[in-house]
Amino acid sequence: MLKIHFSGEDILRTRVAPAADPVWELVLSLHVLRGRTRDPLTANWRRSVARDLRQDSSSEQLRLLFALNPPRGYFPDFLTPYASVEGFEAGLDALRSTPVELLHRDLSVLAAENQLPSSAAALARGEVSALHHLAESMEQYRSLAISPYWSRIQAAVAADRARRARALLDGGVEGLLTSLRPAMRWESGVLEVRSYPHSRELHLDGRGLLLVPSFFCAATPVALLDPALPPVLVYPVDRLGALVSADDSAASGAARESLAALLGRTRAAVLQASDEGCTTGEVARQLNISPAAASQHATVLRNAGLLVSHRERNSVLHTLTPLGRAMLDA
Repeated sequence: MLKIHFSGEDILRTRVAPAADPVWELVLSLHVLRGRTRDPLTANWRRSVARDLRQDSSSEQLRLLFALNPPRGYFPDFLTPYASVEGFEAGLDALRSTPVELLHRDLSVLAAENQLPSSAAALARGEVSALHHLAESMEQYRSLAISPYWSRIQAAVAADRARRARALLDGGVEGLLTSLRPAMRWESGVLEVRSYPHSRELHLDGRGLLLVPSFFCAATPVALLDPALPPVLVYPVDRLGALVSADDSAASGAARESLAALLGRTRAAVLQASDEGCTTGEVARQLNISPAAASQHATVLRNAGLLVSHRERNSVLHTLTPLGRAMLDA
């Protein structure tokens, strides 16, 4: 179990990442790709990415990146710098500037349980060429495995952020932390991650906590090993259906058929009402329609990829996908 201890100041400084973190998603996707679990929502993604890697003549350049991310257990803290909250390029810039003592320490921990390629030695010495090669490998992998699916990843994270924002408005930061159940439990100033693989205690010491909702995070939330680094806790979001490429022709065809059913003022009003997150009951009250009608319209919008819905206790919260927001802003 992981126990994270909060002071009053820590509660004030706790926040949720502003969007899907591209570096965390990249790193955690490597674990999903090579893991033993057979999640049906990522099965097509795994097959497609594995096939593309086999066909890519330059995939050998990814050998070090894969070695740094074994399917289970520890992976280096330096791969996911705090700066990635500002975007992919900011994360890679921070990676390229990793101090040599951190590189050596993290790789020594990794090498204790994993066999690393010879190129890891240059990385442990902090050689600039090795750091740049690793960053280029991450860019290469991202273009193949992450970018084609980014809109679905963003939609899942945006839906989770809407849930957390609602919990924050209703109950403050303690309400936000309570909403992370059942994977975590908030009680008496301590956030407990029950299924954490190791017994650890983390004292935030006034630094607060950055919560990072993640599509590729497995069932267990992830924290950095080094307690001196800015505290981060990555946790899984509901995946909102299978992970498909934006270019998937079957999915595009289904979307076009669903979009054809969207004509009408009422569904446009439902879309508008869901801009900041809205429950079925709230939609019904705002538009003066029955809850059954509100649910039916939301279902059509959801099937078209414009809304995502999440059940929270006795209500269903609807939020916009990136496509839904683009249509609303058009």
